[in-house]
Parts: sequence; structure tokens; C-alpha cells
Amino acid sequence: MLASGSACPDSSDLSALPALALNAPVALIAPYVPQQTLVIHKERQICQAEFLRDLQIVSAGLPDANFALNLCEDRYYFLLGFCALLVKGAINLLPPNRQPLTLTELAQDYPGCYCLFDKDQPCDLPSINLAELLSNTAPETTDTPALPLIPAQQIAAIAFTSGSTGKPQANAKCWGTLAATARLLGQRLGADLIAPTIVGTVPPQHMYGLETTLFMVLQAGMVMHSDKPFFPADVQQLLQQLSSKAILVTTPIHLRALINADLPMPPLAGIISATAPLDPSLAQAAEQCFQAPLWEIYGCTEAGSMATRRSTQTAAWQLLDGFQLTLTDTGACASAPHLQVDAPIQDQLELQDDGRFLLCGRNADMINVAGKRASLANLTLQLLRIDGVQDGVIFLPPPSSQASNSQQEARPVALVVSELPEKTILTALAQRVDAPFLPRPLRKVTALPRNETGKLTAAALHQLWNQLHEQR
Repeated sequence: MLASGSACPDSSDLSALPALALNAPVALIAPYVPQQTLVIHKERQICQAEFLRDLQIVSAGLPDANFALNLCEDRYYFLLGFCALLVKGAINLLPPNRQPLTLTELAQDYPGCYCLFDKDQPCDLPSINLAELLSNTAPETTDTPALPLIPAQQIAAIAFTSGSTGKPQANAKCWGTLAATARLLGQRLGADLIAPTIVGTVPPQHMYGLETTLFMVLQAGMVMHSDKPFFPADVQQLLQQLSSKAILVTTPIHLRALINADLPMPPLAGIISATAPLDPSLAQAAEQCFQAPLWEIYGCTEAGSMATRRSTQTAAWQLLDGFQLTLTDTGACASAPHLQVDAPIQDQLELQDDGRFLLCGRNADMINVAGKRASLANLTLQLLRIDGVQDGVIFLPPPSSQASNSQQEARPVALVVSELPEKTILTALAQRVDAPFLPRPLRKVTALPRNETGKLTAAALHQLWNQLHEQR
């Protein structure tokens, strides 16, 4: 089932990756060192050769279908499923959530689609439990299988946007693009490290987790830890078991929880954060807590990761090697040798003379009130800076819940998790933002409806807001 061939392109720089137009083969693992540890799974170190033997078992056990929903929660089983589909020429479907209705509707658009899982079966679609498949099948040989070589232009996955600003959109990702992005990230974030261990609090199904916790392992000489710790004590316990070469891949909301837990954390080699801009004060606290540099990644589903910044040192973003930004009348556009097409950027950017850029706000995030403009993301950042606010968001409510007026001007509202009185929060916020942008009303809730990566989708916010509106 595995492609033949033993040659392995050098992973030291992007030029080693063949041009996509040539449809040349790209090695599944680079650099390929058969006895080097690739994954730590259930306290077992799995070397690259052992991974290929497991991959051979899984690949042989999958049907000859074109699409599969990869819903494995264990990062190792997800990696096996992803790569098995890849070597069979099939496509991983990466849904925006695990809701049964979402999965069923998505499968209808992809004939013959089945589901890969490792714990509870998530839907009524034909499904295969990879954990059972692997544990119930003995390897046919102890010989090391040939290293798979995958055509660069082969579609490896179809990722779906989170729906944070509307309906999720499908984005096809070719293997060459994923491999190149991982190498670029590895060069930027791990150039001075030897086989650091990646620990992720984020799921592998989303582009951020996919690129950092899976493909930097396959293409940048790093090691994956298969666990996905959630609670601060779990993160602390896992990191204490590892050496200082560990890199924590997480999100702003999770970082805030880790800092607020006030637990002593072991020193790390680095921290990576994405999915939302990080407050500089939180970045500073994180670096002090883990005694490690913190890097933010900027990207989007359409282009993948495209820039980084050291959050405690600068507000400007530095593009990954090969990327270029172009500003037009309709907005910014990103291009790079490893992207099949140019990617439109849904954010407002300010280009600097040195090639770096500032993030000014998302196009759909900008609002106009009383002749003034503001970014909802920046307003939310000011809200989160208030001492005593545990979580919160400022957003535009659904049109049906806005009071009608002749100008049809939308006013922002807020949902806040805090023990402070609403009036106290508004008074503190008034010291930080202009009066027209003060959220009216501001309502307290026990928790915000964040998804697995900590994002808040427009649909989830509007649903919660409507529920609160109906209760009053």
C-alpha cells in the first residue's frame, strides 16, 4: 500500500521542495532517520520506522474510497489516519466541528465518505475505529517499509473555515503546500533546537494544529507528543515529564487559563500561540511563567501559516520566507512559491518599509458608530485587560435583536464572564474606549461558547445572545 522509493529530499530549506507544477514527489518524512523518535504515544517512544509499520497496517485496513472524515481525538491515531489516506490517494475531510448534523451534511457533498475515529463513534456514517484496527492487527513483517513519496500536487485534505464570520468554507490543501509550510515554520521557530517535543492543547483537525503539531513533526525534525492536555494541572504534569526541549502549542484563551491557575510550570524551549492576537501583557506573563520565548503565528485557512512575531518584542509581523503581500483596492493578497493560488486576506494590514506588517483588524470586524471606526477585536482586547474579567467578547448582535432606528446603525454588545457587577465593568471599559463603542447592553454569562481552538463563531454568539434576549 505504501509508495516505493528510498530517496528523501533534504529538509534544510524550501528550495529542496520541488515546484508544485512539476507534480514531483515529496517524502512523507524529512529528514528520514528510521530509528529517530517521531511520536511519544501512551508513554511509548515510536521511531520513524515503527510509525511506517503502523501506517502500513492502517492503510491496508481502509476501504478504497475517495474521502474520509478524520475525527480521531488521539493525535497519533489522527496522524496515522491522515497519512494512510494520503498514501492511498484519498482525501482527509477536516470539519469545523463534530456536531452530527454538520458531519452528515458534509458527507452528503462527498460521495462514499466514511468516518475515522478512535473513541466514541461520532455519527451514523460508515466508520472505522483506528485504535481497534491497530491493536487487533499484527504487523506482517518487522522489516522497515519503504518511505512513501507523495506527489506535491496531490490533494491531502479539505479544511473548512471555523465559521467565525459566517458559513464555513471548504479549502483544498495539497501535500506540497502543507509540507512546505511546515518546513518554513520549523526554520523560523525551531532552527536552534534538536528534535524538540511538540505538546499541543489544540486539536489536530484545524489548520493551526495540523501544521504545528503534525506537519512540523513530519517535515521539520520534531517529535510529537500525542496527548492533548486541557486543564492547567494536566498541562503542568505532562510538561514536567518532558525535558526543557518541549514546545507548547496553544491559544490565547488557554494561555490565560494557565497563567491564572498560578501553578509552577517547568521551563520550555518555546511557546506558540495562534487563533487570535495576544495581549502583550499576557505574552509577557507567559514568557515569565515558562521561561521561554513566545511566538505568535498569523495565518488563515486559505493560505495557512504565513507570518510570525515575538509578541513581547514587537507588534509587527514578519512573513515566512517566500511570502509576499500585495495591497489592492479590494484588500490584501498573499502569494508564495508553495501556494497553488494567491490567497485573499480578510484582514486590514499596514505594510512597513522593511517588509513586515501590522494587523489593523479584520475587514468584517470593523464597525462604524457615530461617524467613528473601531475594531471589534481591539474593543474585546480592552475588555479583557480589565482586572477581574475572566473572559469576554464585544460583537454585533444578530439583526433581529437590534433596536430599529432610521439610520439602521448597529451598536456593539458584550458578553462577559466575571464576578464584577456589570456597571463596574462598563465604568472601567469607559476609561479605555470611546463612548460610542461602549457595549449596550453588557451581559454576564457563566461561560462563552468557544470551540476547540478557543474561537467564537458568529452562529454560536448569536444563538447565545438570542437565548439571553428571550429570557428577559
